[in-house]
Amino acid sequence: MSDSLPLAEVAGRDETASWYEATARERIAGLLDAASFVEFVPPTARETSPHLHLFDLPVAFDDGMIVGAGRLQGGCVLVAAQEGRFMGGTFGEIAGAKLVGLLRAARETGGGCAVLLLLDSGGVRLQEANAGEIAVSEIIGAILDARAAGVAVVALIGGRAGTFGGAGLISACCSHVVVSEQARISVTGPEVIETNKGVEEFDSRDRALVWRITGGRTRVLLGIADRIVSDRIECFREAALQGVRQAPAFGLATLVAEQRRLEQRLRTLGECRDTPEIWRAMGIDEPGDVADLGDEAFAAVVAGQGTRHDAR
Repeated sequence: MSDSLPLAEVAGRDETASWYEATARERIAGLLDAASFVEFVPPTARETSPHLHLFDLPVAFDDGMIVGAGRLQGGCVLVAAQEGRFMGGTFGEIAGAKLVGLLRAARETGGGCAVLLLLDSGGVRLQEANAGEIAVSEIIGAILDARAAGVAVVALIGGRAGTFGGAGLISACCSHVVVSEQARISVTGPEVIETNKGVEEFDSRDRALVWRITGGRTRVLLGIADRIVSDRIECFREAALQGVRQAPAFGLATLVAEQRRLEQRLRTLGECRDTPEIWRAMGIDEPGDVADLGDEAFAAVVAGQGTRHDAR
């Protein structure tokens, strides 16, 4: 059973706390206006996975997915937060259904409520893989439907589990993506690459390599994420508010522009095998020093590269 605290017990927690170290409920409490969150399908509803008991595995009464409505500086938001400490924040049948339902509710507001996705996930839950894969596809469809209806969908990423597999695909469909330096985003996780291709291809225990390839700084420079913030809940709050207000329009022109951007990126960077080669190809001075730059110096590098939101 999940040991995450009810939101009422963490409502007074300092919003300057570390996003990386916080639980999903602590992130919600620090992110939203005080006492504004109302949870849908709370732990008291006991909606647990119907599959995990077959593997003699413990369940969580919220299935590692917290959904509800609240206020962000007075504005209406619908929120979904994954608990990365429960089975790596993986998607299963119940967690997926809760998120799909939230996104469909957001679509019905016609833009009246933005959506905040606090992603912290290793991907699809292997013990209910088929249900998890279906859930991811339904979530992607629901995000696109919500955006087409004028809803801003903002992903906030910086937790322990990262954002891998289906979660990585989901983040790519959002209006705006906010990361910290601790964030990791990829379709295929380091351990999966190593298992299938060998340690010579990718050493998942090499932390410098993992963050160099999948980490927050890399994802911002490549245009996979839009903004990088310090690892504090208050910084994510400020960035979430900005992301909601500046979410780009969504339509055919947006998709065409994004496709052109990705095609150009592939032509320019497709032969690169590691990030220093990428930075060199992008014209960044001293590419080997990107990971060691201070926040202000790194922000200047990002500003020099422009943003992907000319496309999104």
